[in-house]
Amino acid sequence: MTDKYAVLGNPIAHSKSPNIHMMFAKQTHQDIRYEAILAPLNGFADTIKKLMAEGYKGVNVTVPFKFEAYDLSAQLNTLAKHAGAVNTLRFEDDKVTGDNTDGLGLVRDIEQNLKTSIQSKRVLLLGAGGAAEGVLHPLLDAAPNTLVVANRTVEKAVAMIDKGKMLAQYGSVGLAALAFQDLERQSFDIVINATSTGLSKTALPIPNTIFADGCLAYDMMYGRETPFMAQSRVAGAQVADGLGMLVEQAAEAFFLWRDVRPETAPVMQKMRAL
Repeated sequence: MTDKYAVLGNPIAHSKSPNIHMMFAKQTHQDIRYEAILAPLNGFADTIKKLMAEGYKGVNVTVPFKFEAYDLSAQLNTLAKHAGAVNTLRFEDDKVTGDNTDGLGLVRDIEQNLKTSIQSKRVLLLGAGGAAEGVLHPLLDAAPNTLVVANRTVEKAVAMIDKGKMLAQYGSVGLAALAFQDLERQSFDIVINATSTGLSKTALPIPNTIFADGCLAYDMMYGRETPFMAQSRVAGAQVADGLGMLVEQAAEAFFLWRDVRPETAPVMQKMRAL
């Protein structure tokens, strides 16, 4: 019997998740069906209840439902608790378990696909919203020398850092929060853009000097050249978009559901060609 999965969001037509997961299924010989479902903005919980009644085994969750998915989960894994948001749900015996695979996807893309070790590096995370919170702890687990969270309003960055310190002990990592205007005379080995500025083609108020020699500039956005990526190229950084993160976080979700880990490299190659 074919197991059913889906990705829920609003909007959702743009989602690449069905293509990715069906490639994983073909590669690993898993008998599944995976679809994109548009959930009403005020009907996420009802949609989940309906899918569970129809025998779905799990779903991925994208904007704007990651916080509702967190609240709906009867059980949460550690990364979901740290992030305060859920992007993967598993349905087992009428119980909903919430996971967050975003941060693992980011770290694996940087370290395995882009061959850039995070350990002992100076890392700058731009933004203090849900996307940044979702990747903070996996980045800290990768043991950078320093991790700075920078945001337009420094208060949000401070709150995020303080929450991180409360949830786990990272005594060996230098954690700091800054406003964008305080980044002058700072430089980093890895700069990650977790803001949504790429959607509106808005440039971030950051100096070119933040990109150290040999810096990796990573934009979590994918499918377009963002102002952050353009600035990074001018500054001489190695530039990457978030497609690898998308595929890697999907692979982690697939593993949670199917207990088999797909190969991501051939899937990324095919997705780049689409």
